[in-house]
Amino acid sequence: MATASTARNARKRPNFLRDIVVIRLINAWWIATFFQPDEFFQSLEPAWRLAFGSESGAWLTWEWHYQLRSSLHPALFSAAYLVADKLSSLIPAGNVFRTFVVMAAPKTLQAVIAALGDWYAWRLAVTIYGPGSLASFFALFLQIFSPWQWYVSTRTFSNSLETTLTIMALYYWPWELLGSAKPAKENPRAPGPLRSLWPLRASLSLAALAVILRPTNVLIWITIVGVALTRVTMKGSSPLSWAIIFTLVREAVLCGALVLGASFVSDRLYFGFWTFPPYNWLNFNISKSLAVFYGRNPWHYYLLQGIPLLCTTSLPFAIAGLYSPSASSPDQANTLRTLSNTVFATVGALSLISHKEVRFIYPLLPALSILAAPFAASFFTSDPRSPAAASTSKPSPSSRPGLRHKPYLFAALGINLVLAGFLTFLHQPAPLTVLSYLRKEYERIHPASVQLAHATHRPPQPRDELFAVFLMPCHSTPWRSHLVYPGLDAYALTCEPPLHTQPNTPERDNYRDEADRFYDDPVGFLAGELFAPDRGLPLPRYIIGFEGIEPWLREFLETPRGKQLGLRIRRVWGGFNGFVHEDWRRSGRMLVWDTGIYDDAPEANSNA
Repeated sequence: MATASTARNARKRPNFLRDIVVIRLINAWWIATFFQPDEFFQSLEPAWRLAFGSESGAWLTWEWHYQLRSSLHPALFSAAYLVADKLSSLIPAGNVFRTFVVMAAPKTLQAVIAALGDWYAWRLAVTIYGPGSLASFFALFLQIFSPWQWYVSTRTFSNSLETTLTIMALYYWPWELLGSAKPAKENPRAPGPLRSLWPLRASLSLAALAVILRPTNVLIWITIVGVALTRVTMKGSSPLSWAIIFTLVREAVLCGALVLGASFVSDRLYFGFWTFPPYNWLNFNISKSLAVFYGRNPWHYYLLQGIPLLCTTSLPFAIAGLYSPSASSPDQANTLRTLSNTVFATVGALSLISHKEVRFIYPLLPALSILAAPFAASFFTSDPRSPAAASTSKPSPSSRPGLRHKPYLFAALGINLVLAGFLTFLHQPAPLTVLSYLRKEYERIHPASVQLAHATHRPPQPRDELFAVFLMPCHSTPWRSHLVYPGLDAYALTCEPPLHTQPNTPERDNYRDEADRFYDDPVGFLAGELFAPDRGLPLPRYIIGFEGIEPWLREFLETPRGKQLGLRIRRVWGGFNGFVHEDWRRSGRMLVWDTGIYDDAPEANSNA
């Protein structure tokens, strides 16, 4: 019975993956909001530069100038851009659909990456609980209906790729190492749990990639390998033989060397010299203490905010799974306990770091879904067998489980859907829609430059104009991945960290970046810095900012310097940007003002 169920499950896997890919593609296309700038500046901007060259107008942030990021992540999206650009060349030049095809490339690739993460989470749950178990179904159910997964998985964060690589590596990891470690009788030379080394090699290679992308991912693997070697908290498992330990070390060295070699070559090609970003990242964080420049959080941030935001309505089941994993055998209990220990160790270690973000613990979400699954299954279904014990066969039609606690189930689904819908459509949509507006205006005003961009991805000579200036907190919008055309010149306030200062010095404490200086004294900054006579910044066609700065702009226009410039601002576009903002500077609608210095300025938009 179990064999038939397993075979039937294996036959359905390709179609099942296809269905999940379709869900994530819909997910990716529906996301119409801005979350954090790293989604674009840690991946798509360097990818755009790598694909289309240094004249394409991509914005490389300071981390790339100091080789703190691995080039493997943007190289992935660079390949997607090149393929999309080749396909778009089949479309007539000047057709804006070509722009759509190129912009869609990273979103499509990330949707596939996200789907693989969901699929491998389900496959690991099937490995643990059995192909016919309710728990394995609920593991996937919790992943698919997670608001956090919906909101973040199809975004091009390095954390999103890290999460997929981690769950893939966990699936291929030889969990039988946590059980008996006696050699197989038919081949005494080969360790029993490691008869086939290819799954182990896949696991170690994927884990190494995740660590290269995000060095903190090593915390997950230190825990898993440490538990396997020391047998801490394990029950009914014998110590690993020296043969198995030797095999693990040998394969880890080989797989690690392979991934490191690929990383070294990629970084050499990207940066132009030999470098090792993970080491640079660690050295910079220790010597410069720059993490706190981006914010401090209390030690309990992940406990009281991070894990609840990750799990949302599945939090009670995740807590139960963390403290008392539901298992029907010692081997199953050891696997679940190891996943639980991984969550505790990773959250505990990251809680010691001052700067914290929920996405830093995002790779733990699949493990939390798997741990929560049996408790969710037993709460919402009336199956007479426990979810863990239901792994031997698929329930017959006469014994299919029924739903119970339906009000709680529908309430949880309703909360998740409302959260997902709000985050998808209503929380900060303006940073994307404003760039769509600017792109369309540029296409209307400079059609020849658009055709040139489609052909060469290079700006026109001489350059058209400074099309837009963004007066808002830095990185409040995407950049070249959405502006697209290299001739669409724009300028935005910067917020480079104080790399020239030492920690715990008055110079570091009193440092104010360009965006800070604008909000400290808006009129003085515009007159004395941004539009100062010796600055040399051309006058822009458009100014973009949140509506709170309009009084400052009008005050500046009444100053001697403002009158000298001859600017006459008027609203031509306005976009809704959500109801709640943690940063007061981003409150209100996002607006576009025409500066009045070009004769062909568009008529005022009714949305303004």
